[in-house]
Amino acid sequence: MRPSEEEALALHRKYGSHEATIRHCKTVAKVSMILAEELKRRGKKVDSGAILAGALLHDIGRTRTQTVRHGVEGSEILKDEGVDQDVLLIVRRHVGAGISPEEAKALGFPDLGYVPRTTEEAVVCFADKMVDADRVRPFEEEVKRFVRKGHDVPRLLALRERVRSELGQDPEALIFDKIKASG
Repeated sequence: MRPSEEEALALHRKYGSHEATIRHCKTVAKVSMILAEELKRRGKKVDSGAILAGALLHDIGRTRTQTVRHGVEGSEILKDEGVDQDVLLIVRRHVGAGISPEEAKALGFPDLGYVPRTTEEAVVCFADKMVDADRVRPFEEEVKRFVRKGHDVPRLLALRERVRSELGQDPEALIFDKIKASG
């Protein structure tokens, strides 16, 4: 099953997501769709439905935990709900800028892979890094947060570069231009 926007929001309600989490997911979906639409405009093949569903559901695992494990938990919830594998992978791989196999092992995660591989996974992961609560913010704020927390800054910068390369332009500038234009 590929959840529509309404179905994704119904899943949030079913599992008891906080309204703040739902607002965050909606904002990440808005940013993700800006990127997806530009990729399509440039002739790239992207699955907008997977991006929308993945973005809307990326934090559903926060109903079970507020830790880094929320990606794993969210993908398990969605698997139980019969959600398509491509959406499950977006949810599982959005945490941080991806989690290396070594980090996953140290965290006790199942050996499944937690680094974004597809364009769709990278788009949602990047969009999530552009959103704090329900506010779109400069990417540099996330870089500073990664530095403060001792996270993998080179992997974060590589994620931005991957999205920039696929778009053929600065994703942050595109996002802010589109948001400004939409009022």
